[in-house]
Amino acid sequence: MVPLSTLKEGERGVIAKLGGTGTFRKRLREMGFINGVEVFVEKYAPLRDPIELVLKGYHVSLRVEDAAKVMMEKLAQDSE
Repeated sequence: MVPLSTLKEGERGVIAKLGGTGTFRKRLREMGFINGVEVFVEKYAPLRDPIELVLKGYHVSLRVEDAAKVMMEKLAQDSE
């Protein structure tokens, strides 16, 4: 498992575990961060914070500090 914040642009992963507590975890779940959901890292902002992600067809921006609390199972890269 690796933190979501370590994935590079264009990489995909599946959410394995949510860190944090209380309202932070609740807010992540409301945004669709649920175990087993695939996440695509679309791009980083010019100063590397925040990260723009795509999950369940929605675009979500997440601060790098918060993304570090989401543990991911990295998916293999597509070979084209």
